Amino acid sequence: MQAKDSDASLVQATAVKTTMAPQQSYPFWLGGVGATMAACCTHPLDLTKVRMQTVHSTSGAPSRPSTFSILRTTISETGVKSLYTGLTASIMRQMTYSLVRLGTYEKMKAELSKDGQAPASHLFLAAMVAGGLGGMAGNPADILLVRMTSDFVRPPSERYNYGNAVSGLVTLVKEEGAQGLSRGIGTNLTRAILMNGSQVGSYDLFKQILLRNRLPLIDYQMEDGLLLHSLASVAAGTFATTVTAPADVLRSRLMAAHGNTHPLEVLTTALREEGPRFLFKGWTPAFIRLGPNTVLMFIFFEQLKKGWRTMFPADYIL
Repeated sequence: MQAKDSDASLVQATAVKTTMAPQQSYPFWLGGVGATMAACCTHPLDLTKVRMQTVHSTSGAPSRPSTFSILRTTISETGVKSLYTGLTASIMRQMTYSLVRLGTYEKMKAELSKDGQAPASHLFLAAMVAGGLGGMAGNPADILLVRMTSDFVRPPSERYNYGNAVSGLVTLVKEEGAQGLSRGIGTNLTRAILMNGSQVGSYDLFKQILLRNRLPLIDYQMEDGLLLHSLASVAAGTFATTVTAPADVLRSRLMAAHGNTHPLEVLTTALREEGPRFLFKGWTPAFIRLGPNTVLMFIFFEQLKKGWRTMFPADYIL
């Protein structure tokens, strides 16, 4: 009889143990820190991308500058240090836009995954909603970033000459009022929704695919680690660059423009003067920037989460 009771207790204990799962909670700001670290590494590429997207609209030059010609001209005329023009705006952007989009997505993903792995469609939708919230939070910093990085390709009389992100924000509100903070918010929201869905949502999907299937040709089974994070983020970066390219170009041109400019006016003028290819203008530097940025952002984010788990182990709950 005692043996039976002992066996029953063992079975019950085992059942309880299997129902216990680690409930890890991360700070809302952790993703913003990872994104900021990545942006500090890839800012010169972001600067090059914006200048390629805005050079025609500001100078009226018919030529199509390449990524390397923009980099070469920037370095030869203003020095290597100028590649980090607008870095303060980039940091402000990551600590608003990326902090909100990544933090919100992680909270939503945790909620959706309470009863098991959430469907990919639900994660994509969550990522898009989080991206929209991030786009609204980061719009003022986005305006500053575009203006500070595109000043170089403008005539001197049309430059904004913001010293840093904080002084630029003050000047923006003084000269254009509070409504100036929402300039280009329509295209920026569209881009943010597409970006987070195609970058963050697809990253989790690519991770799931790589973990579920052995790699062809070499017959290798991926494990959760640095290699998996790198491959999944490269795929997510490529996908996100292509999906967001048209909205990204329109956003850059609207935010760089003086006065009241309607998105439809920018679109029709550019289509008439440059053709439909303008929608993918700057794709190469966008990918060169977004690919490494996506890889670094997710690697930094995953390592920050790993460090957080080490410092603050998950509580096990029934």
